[in-house]
Amino acid sequence: MPSLMDRLTRGHLLFARVGNSLQSLFLLAVRLYWGWQFAQTGWGKFHRLPQVVEFFGNLGIPAPAFNAYFISSLELVGGILFALGIGSRLLAALFIGDMIVAYITADREALMSIFSDPSKFYNADPFTFLFASLIIFVFGPGRFALDYFIERKAE
Repeated sequence: MPSLMDRLTRGHLLFARVGNSLQSLFLLAVRLYWGWQFAQTGWGKFHRLPQVVEFFGNLGIPAPAFNAYFISSLELVGGILFALGIGSRLLAALFIGDMIVAYITADREALMSIFSDPSKFYNADPFTFLFASLIIFVFGPGRFALDYFIERKAE
């Protein structure tokens, strides 16, 4: 008869296998949902470029017209590519930079209250975009991404 420790070890290994088997599905869900969200925000910015340029200028962002076009393009095109899993980690890094700049320029109070009032930080608009980007940057796009198939073909 197996010892309690043996049973606990087997139970733990089974539990870990189940969790591991869900990783790629989870990463796919993150990419699809947040890729779509980035694409929508980029699309919205493109349809309001004069207002976005003015907003960026008011925030003190240098070269507001260039940056409005750049960020709109990054979010629209990058969001679609992110959802498909093409250049996922590179796009995640760019999105992380985008969201850090958003915190610094548009949500500075939320950023400065990260320790004193964390709810301001995680309730700010950039938080979920930043968190999703960090997940993909750290864990990669998963098996259900074009990046995965490109990597496997290159091996």
